[in-house]
Amino acid sequence: MRVFCTTQRMVLRRFTPADADALAALHGDAEVMRFIDNGRPVPADVVREDTLPALIADYTRFDGLGVFAAETRTDGTFLGWFEFRPHDPANLDDVELGYRLHRAHWGRGLATEGSRALLRKGFTELGIRRVWATTMTVNHASRRVLEKAGLRYVRTFFEDWPEPIPGSEHGDVEYELLRQEWQDRAALDVSGDQNTSTA
Repeated sequence: MRVFCTTQRMVLRRFTPADADALAALHGDAEVMRFIDNGRPVPADVVREDTLPALIADYTRFDGLGVFAAETRTDGTFLGWFEFRPHDPANLDDVELGYRLHRAHWGRGLATEGSRALLRKGFTELGIRRVWATTMTVNHASRRVLEKAGLRYVRTFFEDWPEPIPGSEHGDVEYELLRQEWQDRAALDVSGDQNTSTA
């Protein structure tokens, strides 16, 4: 198992071919896919033959970055995945943050926990300069996660959807966080801790 990072409750690791059924179940859930692509579940054969092999190939293409399976630290239960992946192999310091979790694990703070861990690793160990994310304007739950993780709203934009889905008429939003911003906040947090500590 190639672990990318850990959080208080999760292990984020590389996908392997053995994850085909778990990934197919996640992408086959209509509620999970409601705000993604055409808003419909992805057929299991597409996940097994196209999606998963592409995710595994990305680790080589993007120098170890990519989409990582999330599982519980206690018993290895598959929770979903987190994305920490550039779009351009020539721009490895500019990465997209994303997440997709099983419905049974929504509302537990896992998306925020995983996102914060990735930001910390990216900005302190990997030389990442900028982390960004997009979601539909109407996807309020995902927007809350991005804001809790520390990303800031940048813009609302509109693209042509081949198959418009409910809410697409309101466009998409982009969020970002720069390494310098993250470092400045971390320094303030440390300073605040020192000022409130007692001997």
